[in-house]
Amino acid sequence: METTGFTENQMTVREAIGAVCSRFPNTYWQEHDLKEEDPKEFHAAMAEGGWLGIALPESLGGAGLGVSEAVMMMQTITESGAGMAGAQAIHANVYATQPLAKFGTKEQLESTIPNIISGKWRTCFGVTEPNTGLDTLRLRTVAKKQPDGSYSVTGQKIWITCAQVAQKMILLARTTPLEEVKKPSEGLSLFCIDLDKNAPGLDMRKIKKMGGRAVDANEVFFDNYRIPADTLVGAEDQGFKIILHGMNAERCLLAGEALGLGYAALKKAAEYARERVVFQRPIGMNQGIAHPLADAYMKLEAAKLTTYHAARLYDSNREDGSIKQDAIGVAANTAKYLAAEAAFTACERAVMTHGGMGYAMEYDVERWLRECFVPRIAPVSREMIMNYISEKVLRLPRSY
Repeated sequence: METTGFTENQMTVREAIGAVCSRFPNTYWQEHDLKEEDPKEFHAAMAEGGWLGIALPESLGGAGLGVSEAVMMMQTITESGAGMAGAQAIHANVYATQPLAKFGTKEQLESTIPNIISGKWRTCFGVTEPNTGLDTLRLRTVAKKQPDGSYSVTGQKIWITCAQVAQKMILLARTTPLEEVKKPSEGLSLFCIDLDKNAPGLDMRKIKKMGGRAVDANEVFFDNYRIPADTLVGAEDQGFKIILHGMNAERCLLAGEALGLGYAALKKAAEYARERVVFQRPIGMNQGIAHPLADAYMKLEAAKLTTYHAARLYDSNREDGSIKQDAIGVAANTAKYLAAEAAFTACERAVMTHGGMGYAMEYDVERWLRECFVPRIAPVSREMIMNYISEKVLRLPRSY
């Protein structure tokens, strides 16, 4: 990857994260993917360096850097060979804490954030549901307020990464029925809750999946699961507005992760194309090999510029009121879309460049191809991003 134009902070992060990742070779990730074992050693190493708090306030033990630096961190992780598994092991600790850091009470911040940064607690993001998908405003999980001020949670979440190893969940649930609110975006509340696997009313089921098998993905079931009143983050019924602060950050991070995956695959493919000799010449001499790889590189570079532009807008919004949330949303969604597509192109062509060996586990490209579907699908599909751009930028009629 061409690094001209990055800030000193970003390059410092890239170097430091690269040093941590160098302790975890591709064989580590191959083994953990095969055995479906959590990369707890990697998570601990990132926590030891203080990197889980990269974009959190210094007053709470964080580094006080921005999403621009966090994106560079996530890109460096996937690019090291760790792939999406490495990124997802710490992903929610970075973006899911953004709404909490902005809207949480002093007590919530002081009791939660330092424990997440230190690695003592891991966290997960509880939004997606099986029966609503991307129709977030129609979430069915209910948090019913009790006479003592606590809440009783009932409902189901799905595709919750790291729920098996997490102690905390950032949960979005309905506190006012949809038919009783003035706007569909109202009536949802955000909570920072304990995931007590031994408490009544909580059950989890691990999902067998295609890629990123080192980190768990889960269905989470709530059945009158009790949570204290002080777990509410921000104002009741305003959770959707609050969670948007995490969603744009998440799109930027996913874009960075996709970039790293694509660059890793492309590097591996180019190395193989230089070394593999067929018909008494390196296969990279053939334009049928070289041109698709060159095209993949240019797609990654274009997506890189879009990604770091979106991250820069997100960070600048803190002090520059002229940067509107809509502009950040457009940039973040565009970045996620382009980076995911560029990564898929690079990973698919890396496998094809390797020919039969691209199917072999030892060359890693098959693992990265399996994992590169994640940024194409999550946290929002390609089609919904195109709907968003059609409506918000081109002002075309809404289709759904």
